[in-house]
Order: sequence, then C-alpha cells, then structure tokens
Amino acid sequence: MCRAVDLHQSVLARNDESAQRLRARLTAGGTTMVNLLSSPGSGKTALLEHELTLARERSVPVAALTADLATDNDAARLARSGAPVRQVHTDGLCHLEAGMLARYLDGWPPDPPRLLFVENVGNLVCPATYDLGETLRVVLASVTEGEDKPLKYPTAFGLAHLVVVTKTDIAAAVDFDETAFRAHVEQVNPGVEVLLTSVRDGTGLGTLLDRALSAAAAGHAPHTPVMSGRTHSHGHSHSHSHAHSHHGDGGEPHPHTGHAPAPHPHTAPGATPAAVTP
Repeated sequence: MCRAVDLHQSVLARNDESAQRLRARLTAGGTTMVNLLSSPGSGKTALLEHELTLARERSVPVAALTADLATDNDAARLARSGAPVRQVHTDGLCHLEAGMLARYLDGWPPDPPRLLFVENVGNLVCPATYDLGETLRVVLASVTEGEDKPLKYPTAFGLAHLVVVTKTDIAAAVDFDETAFRAHVEQVNPGVEVLLTSVRDGTGLGTLLDRALSAAAAGHAPHTPVMSGRTHSHGHSHSHSHAHSHHGDGGEPHPHTGHAPAPHPHTAPGATPAAVTP
C-alpha cells in the first residue's frame, strides 16, 4: 500500500513541475490560462462560445482548447466564435494533464493570446485535482444539477477561484434554491464569488470574460481557496497496478495505475492525446 502511495505522489509531483513550467511559459508570452470544469451537460460549451465571441468583438486576443473522449463537436461549436480553437481527444482518459496540454500548445496558436480558455473533460472528479498551469480555475454547475452539488464534489468546488451557475432562465421551473446552493459553496470554499448566467436570456454574459481579464491584469486569481493548502483524498486507494475503470462524475472509465489518495490538489497520469483539430 505504501508503495502505491509513494508512486502516486511521485506522479503528482511530476505533474506539478510540468504545470509550473507551463504557467511560467504562458506568463512569459503574456497569456493567462482559464481552466473550466463542470459535469457533462452543464452548458459550459455554450457559455464559452458566447464569451469567445464577445472577446473577439472587444478585440481581446483569445484562443480555446477543448477536451473530450471523442468527437470534434465542441471544437466545431467554439470555432463559430472566430477564435482559434483546438480539439483534444483523450482516448478514454477522464481529464487533462499539464504535460498533455503543453504538447498541444507547442507552436499553437501562432500568436500568443491574452486569454487561453481550456474546456476540461466533462467530469467533476478526475480533473479537480490536476493543476494545468492555469491562473484562473472556474467550476460551473447548471441549475438542473441540484443545490447540493458543491457538497457532493467538495474538491472541485473547494479549489475553484470562481463558481458559475448556468441555465438560470429555467431556475424556477426546476425549483433551484439559489440560497441553498450559495450556502453549500460557501461551506466548501469560503469567500469565492458565485456568478449567475444564462445563455438564453443573457444573464451574466461577459462577466466570465471580465473576471478572466481582471486575473490577467493582476497576474493572479481573485480568490485563494482555503482548500488549496490542504491535503486531499479521492476517497479510495488501490495497491494493485493493473489498469481498471474508474467512473467519475461523467460516468466515463479511464485506465490508471496504483491510484491512491492525493497528497495535494494537483495530480496527473501520463497519457497521450489522440488527435487535434485546428
């Protein structure tokens, strides 16, 4: 058991080193990365398309990288904004990692953007503990997902610099309790800002872009999560090393080895992405 934990800690440390190198590289080029995390179907792609379009209208240099297990559907949608977009296929892996991301950013885009939005794989378990080298980490949840989502996924919400609620135009129809949701967010991440958005009626559109630009100007996130200095655990461990399936929030399996409780909020295995669509 100790050997498995030591191995996993070593993997985590290597990913953190990769994330720090990528963060320094992006900063040197004048680029601020925004990492977007959510469950599948939260509306993150729709919101990001609007934010990219607005950035283009404001002449803010932006680009986006979107990750999925399969298809180029999200990249095609985001490309309608006119911003440079790249698709990452993770070959069944339920998250992005810093080393993978760095390879996709080698030589792309040709002109370094002011903001780089990374749409992580739809999952609130695996991606939550992986540092990608981002400056701003945003966790999104739709009103249809329930007010207790932050309590069910405390690591994801607890490490967020910003929380975004989507699809607020149907909040009344699904009996969404905003007060309860905010209280649960505050419980796991005291002081983090919660934004309300709706792509359909325009509520809050542009606010995410504004927060990203503010973080870029300041050189740091607007909020420091209390959890960022704590030890985290995925709540399970395995002393064996053969590949197995782990179902996260998105219900997608991924192979990995010797998975053990994470000693800090950043981790990554070593997978290679499959394909890119410019």
